[in-house]
Amino acid sequence: MSKIRIAVVIGNPSAKSRTKVLAQAISARLADGLAGQLPVQIQTLEIANLAPALLTGGWPAELPADGAAAVRAIEAADLIVAVTPVYKGSYTGLFKHLFDLVSPDALVGRPVLLAANGGSDRHALVVDHQLRPLFSFFRALTVPSSVYAAESDFDGYTIRSPALQARIGEAAEQAVALIIQKAHAKHLLAA
Repeated sequence: MSKIRIAVVIGNPSAKSRTKVLAQAISARLADGLAGQLPVQIQTLEIANLAPALLTGGWPAELPADGAAAVRAIEAADLIVAVTPVYKGSYTGLFKHLFDLVSPDALVGRPVLLAANGGSDRHALVVDHQLRPLFSFFRALTVPSSVYAAESDFDGYTIRSPALQARIGEAAEQAVALIIQKAHAKHLLAA
């Protein structure tokens, strides 16, 4: 079987962030869950690094090489992990701009694990009220369990909350099940 491609999109415009820590924890759980079952290739796409490449074009054809490669990585991924900080009650503008550049039909039926982090638990519904509708537009298959992390779940830039670790594990387990199911169905159809 070919490698399972996972695109991890980190929507924080800062290079050092709790969003990145959350995304890395999710990626590690996914890699552990797929270990020994399917080969995995994880590509991390950080808005903090991509911002210059994304701001030069309003259309995919206008993007420089880095921006175009990021859009292609999302469109080609077998699983997308979308992680964003909460900014004014929603995802960040650059996160949305990146997905505005993705073809409307590119993610149909594609599993997407949703995660966000914010200053307090008051923002927890951002995942269901902002992220889930965004990926519904793409007709993507969002993982039933999502991950939300409040500032109190961290000790600086380290996850300290067992409850958050459990939520990460639950969402990763569901994503792995979807990936394995799709990989086996694809293999059976090819046989």
